[in-house]
Amino acid sequence: MKTLAVTLAVLVGAVVTPALAQPPAPAAPAATRPNALVEFPARGGAKLTVTTPAWRDGADIPYENTQYRTNTFPGLSWTAGPSGTKSYAVIMQDTDGVMRGAPILHWVLYNVPANVTKLDPGMAATGNPAGSAYGPNYRGNAQAYMGPRTPAGPKHHYHLQVFALDTTATADPAITYDALTAAMKDHVLASGEVVGLGSVDPDAPPPPARGGGAPGAGRGPG
Repeated sequence: MKTLAVTLAVLVGAVVTPALAQPPAPAAPAATRPNALVEFPARGGAKLTVTTPAWRDGADIPYENTQYRTNTFPGLSWTAGPSGTKSYAVIMQDTDGVMRGAPILHWVLYNVPANVTKLDPGMAATGNPAGSAYGPNYRGNAQAYMGPRTPAGPKHHYHLQVFALDTTATADPAITYDALTAAMKDHVLASGEVVGLGSVDPDAPPPPARGGGAPGAGRGPG
């Protein structure tokens, strides 16, 4: 009888233990497309040096440059592109967030004239360089700078990427990211980036509700 009791206890344990085991936490979704700098490489790997006065490469993004506070454009500078550069494009992406299988798109500025290598801090929606145009972000077409609104959890990496192009794109307020990058493909003479880390602002109030929805409904991704 003792042997039988031990055997039953072992069998019961074998059945109960898996049922009580916790399933592994689901992995964060991975982007199926890389960021623009990787997806659209420069010829021969030529580099631009890109900086911002707001933070050092790889350092934290000040909250003033995020949606949590004033969403102020941080300013951006880059070294001049090689001979043959006709325009620059700037693309900002959150590579730790995913939307529609790609890094979250925060900001696009294209057709920046070849003689412009600096965008001033605080650049307003109407203050972009003459001849340049805003492209889309995750909220819609022709959007001005939209900084991070990083959710709670690990810090996100935000890439401000600059591309020296031997072409210009047809200006179109409804241009899509895919249409713009198709025009850029095989025309990138040099590129570079500055990366900033975004995190949740512990002092930020909750975002306003939209359309009478629950508090927090106005929060966007990344």
